[in-house]
Amino acid sequence: MKEEMNGAGSHGDQSHQDQENGHEKIDYVFKVVVIGDSAVGKTQILSRFTKNEFCFDSKSTIGVEFQTRTVTIKSKVIKAQIWDTAGQERYRAVTSAYYRGALGAMLVYDITKRQTFDHVARWVEELRAHADTSIVIMLVGNKADLVDQRAVPSEDAVEFSEDQGLFFSETSALNGDNVETAFFRVLEEIYGVVSKKALECDGKSNGCDASNLKGSKIDVISASDLEISEVKKLSACTC
Repeated sequence: MKEEMNGAGSHGDQSHQDQENGHEKIDYVFKVVVIGDSAVGKTQILSRFTKNEFCFDSKSTIGVEFQTRTVTIKSKVIKAQIWDTAGQERYRAVTSAYYRGALGAMLVYDITKRQTFDHVARWVEELRAHADTSIVIMLVGNKADLVDQRAVPSEDAVEFSEDQGLFFSETSALNGDNVETAFFRVLEEIYGVVSKKALECDGKSNGCDASNLKGSKIDVISASDLEISEVKKLSACTC
């Protein structure tokens, strides 16, 4: 399976530094939450980004889990702490603690199941009710490899993203397409927010009131841009 993801640019080179960064000082720890309905592929996207794995017999997440990956962005060593939770209603009681301290969110829906996209507005509402106002939100249409089963046009997601000030990408956790790109974009945007707040706080003795981040533009990675590579089934799966 190819290492470089479509549109990842220099991210591939950065990702190769991950293990080398193990002995370096961590400059930042960014908490990112992955949310969305059950069975849209949240855990698979997370596993693809953190371990480059896909589990064909993945079971539903129970409760809350998190994984980490250390990357380099703009010469800074950043540890991404990515939280995954079940999409089922009975686990929603963890909401407040789950969102606390989150700087970014991956809001995932399944492009083959319209209902999962219809619920996206509710997830955005929940995010904005419980998370920091400057949180960076990426809307992710997963399972983009299932072209013939598409039930959610990219145009619908683009329109919603523009209306809500979100970033947007379509991914395939199965093939790995655009997963790297989407996560790195969120981490880069978070770094921008953190850097801006640091500048605003610099020299202020009475605290800092950082302005909110409002996504006035979105980057769209459409399904037509995806390169579908041959899937190699993993002989062992630990995800």
